[in-house]
Amino acid sequence: MFTHVMVGANDPARSIAFYDAALGALGIQGRNMGDRAFYGSMGGSGAFGVGKPRDGEAATFANGGTIGFKAETPEQVDAFHAAGCAHGGACEGEPGPRKGAPGDPYGAYLRDPDGNKICAFVSS
Repeated sequence: MFTHVMVGANDPARSIAFYDAALGALGIQGRNMGDRAFYGSMGGSGAFGVGKPRDGEAATFANGGTIGFKAETPEQVDAFHAAGCAHGGACEGEPGPRKGAPGDPYGAYLRDPDGNKICAFVSS
């Protein structure tokens, strides 16, 4: 459906360290390219990127926007949340069941160092 999703970072090194830890807990590896990094595959299944905005302006987050990552187990969701909080992120929703969401998934929400809202979910 998409080739990639990109979020801006005011301090790329800090944001890359955050995403290396949080997404690494989900088994998603990144490719650091200096002032930006990409996670996943650009070869067809879509990728997630973080880096300095090309226009040179400050990075801001999307009001109402959330980017969700797939986890394989509840333990991965827990590790994602713990790693993100330990690397400059803020809790936006503790790990646990999400009653009423399609598939009754288990998930957790974080804000990255620039305020972008991300989550990890595993279906039950």
